Amino acid sequence: MFECFRDGAGEILKRPEYLADFGRFHESDIPFLAKIERGQTFKEHGSPSWDAFAAGDWAGALRLIEAKRAPLAAYFQDCARRGLSFRRLRIVEFPVTPYLQWEMNSFRLRSELGEEIRVLDAREIADLEQDGPLPEIVALGNSVMYAVIYDEELKGAGARRFLDPEQIATTVAEFESLYRKGEEFSEFFEREIAPLGPPAVR
Repeated sequence: MFECFRDGAGEILKRPEYLADFGRFHESDIPFLAKIERGQTFKEHGSPSWDAFAAGDWAGALRLIEAKRAPLAAYFQDCARRGLSFRRLRIVEFPVTPYLQWEMNSFRLRSELGEEIRVLDAREIADLEQDGPLPEIVALGNSVMYAVIYDEELKGAGARRFLDPEQIATTVAEFESLYRKGEEFSEFFEREIAPLGPPAVR
């Protein structure tokens, strides 16, 4: 699965180019956005909630997530008006990292507002990762897909872009196969995340 992403294939876009390109396709007439996230920790500089989490202010981080409710609600209402579905598959290792605990609380809000999120235990894809972890993939309809690139500090640095319709169709089919295996987000959250105390941030 996801063979087209091996060996560094794709056109490399630096972060500003990637964000601009993503925005252009996102505003076009696409029916869905599909995303696979595999890494267990990242740095989200520029996110007030992540900044609070990284500083050890868990209560503040949660308040700042909730503060995004109105703009996120407007975003998903716009997606619904356009007929655009947003499906995310989150691969999770155990025990969950502090970052993942923070992210799952962010996803809880997004799930409430319309994002279709499922969670898959990393052990379920061990046979697919014998040559390395799955890439972080974003597909925007049948128009474009990206393999997101992170730098040594685990910050977003850009993406590799793919425009070949056959590669995109194959990848979307592979995404759907894994997505169907995932657990509904709300069930996972209530069992694995809700009982946790504030994460220990080093």
